[in-house]
Amino acid sequence: MADQGHVYEAHIHNDNYEPYFYNKQITCESFIADGGRETESLNGFWNFHIDPYDTCLRVKWYEEIYKDIGGRRLPVDFNFDQWEKVMVPSCWNVLEDKYLYYEGPAVYTRKFHYRAKGEERVFLKIDASNYDGKIILNKRYLGVHKGGSTPYVLEITKYLEDENRIMAVVDNTRKSTNVPCRNFGWFNYGGLYRDIELTRVPFTFIKNFRVSLVPGSSGKKIKASIMVDGPDSEENAELRIDELNISHTFEVKNGYGETEIDASPELWDPDNPRLYRIEIHYQEDTVQDEVGFREIAVKEKDIYLNGRKLFLRGISCHEDSPVNGKCLSQEEMEENIRLAKDLNCNFIRLAHYPHSEKMARLADRMGIMLWEEIPVYWAVDFPNPVTYQDAENQLSELIIRDINRASVIIWCIGNENADVDDRLNFMRNLVKKAHELDDTRLVTAACMVDQFKTMVNDRLAEYLDFVSVNEYYGWYIPYFKKLIRLFEKSHIDKPVVISEFGADGCSNVRGTIDDLGTEDCQLEFYKKQLGMLKNIEVINGICPWSLFDYRCPRRINELQNGINIKGLLSYDKQHKKLVYDYVKQFFQEIKDSSSEESYV
Repeated sequence: MADQGHVYEAHIHNDNYEPYFYNKQITCESFIADGGRETESLNGFWNFHIDPYDTCLRVKWYEEIYKDIGGRRLPVDFNFDQWEKVMVPSCWNVLEDKYLYYEGPAVYTRKFHYRAKGEERVFLKIDASNYDGKIILNKRYLGVHKGGSTPYVLEITKYLEDENRIMAVVDNTRKSTNVPCRNFGWFNYGGLYRDIELTRVPFTFIKNFRVSLVPGSSGKKIKASIMVDGPDSEENAELRIDELNISHTFEVKNGYGETEIDASPELWDPDNPRLYRIEIHYQEDTVQDEVGFREIAVKEKDIYLNGRKLFLRGISCHEDSPVNGKCLSQEEMEENIRLAKDLNCNFIRLAHYPHSEKMARLADRMGIMLWEEIPVYWAVDFPNPVTYQDAENQLSELIIRDINRASVIIWCIGNENADVDDRLNFMRNLVKKAHELDDTRLVTAACMVDQFKTMVNDRLAEYLDFVSVNEYYGWYIPYFKKLIRLFEKSHIDKPVVISEFGADGCSNVRGTIDDLGTEDCQLEFYKKQLGMLKNIEVINGICPWSLFDYRCPRRINELQNGINIKGLLSYDKQHKKLVYDYVKQFFQEIKDSSSEESYV
């Protein structure tokens, strides 16, 4: 008892327990592609309990020590299998009212059986957990993943038993060193809120692959590449695209292979979302995917899709639902895309963090372009190298995850950051990383306006493929005419997209055009904003904020009640505000008048 007492006292007096867990991080380096592979789901009921004092980690409950060294039973403060059961994936905030605003650690656990079926390696994939996810399997701590919206993968082959207990300690505590930081403009949902799967593969397998058009080839060349993991990493791979009569063998050396092939696929665009089934074979392993071929490019001050000038007609949306929180159902994702297309949009800005991979796959099939971004949002800790590594890892995981999605045309590396030296260094390194990982998409950041000079003079613009501008003239800045002056004074030599603008409009609340927060005031704002924007020639795209209302604890006046009400639709999307049809008609007119000019 004395020995155990010393251990107990060591735990309760140890406030420096966290470094042990953060010394073993799960990053993009362990990610594997699961395209076309058979997976086994660990979704379903898990035992769950909030753990506000982080006792599971402090005391290492997961080691399940029930007896002392003399065999005597010990009092313990947990009983995993008697905890309440919750459905995974889900956000704990929407399970019960008592969890709505809970921020902190929570423990998930379940058991599963495993029997080998000829595979040589097994991987665990967690599509997302907000924010930190610390993973334990069979009493062994395996590592921590940072970042609330990107997937992570770890090999578990040598830890598996006939019956297995898996645990995930998920912590959504806001921290100044995280990305995003402590202060941001959406609801901080917590939980294991995307799919959890097991994948069985051979000893040597295809770790990652990509297939796309060769940039600048006018749609006449396809390039493919693979990364192989395992000891037999110097053999030939085969790319098959039966619909294009392609069966092409190429060499893999030191675990990497790439090739280019003459081909003329039918090009993907929102009006013709053509996808091809591709297969890549390497030894005993095969991956599959449905891939569209398209080229997005900038030339001088214009954006081009497949060689034709493109005007971006967009809408922003958060990953939020009154019923499911951040854990959107496929039906809700499909509804968001249908609504965007009904508005005559050709792209959606998925703000302000990576949305589900399912959203990108749906966009591929349903025909809508996507702007995807990481949450380098407001005043993150730019001088901190740990914060930078967090951001770069999230960016890398997003790009690796969606590298084969034709619908994704833009990587956004941040939103509304003040132009200071540390931020410039932080952000331009992210631009460099994005271009290093992917040469087939555009990179941007949503910049703030210098209100003192009424100019867009963000130094980061030099490094971006196009400049995105968030502006709220007529709302937070009450002078509409400054919008015209802004672009008269800003000499930007790149394409410009208005990435945000908007005004509050509380559903079914009517009043005069001067009554802030009414649908009538919101409509009048849009009439003035869009009336000015359509006459500014340098603008290549417009993206209102936002498609629908969403939870935001910063918004607590009598009309908001914890909801950002700038949506064109109500939070439940059942009510179209007055402004909805106005934006729809405006985009129809833009669509009808947009020129399509080929370039060489």
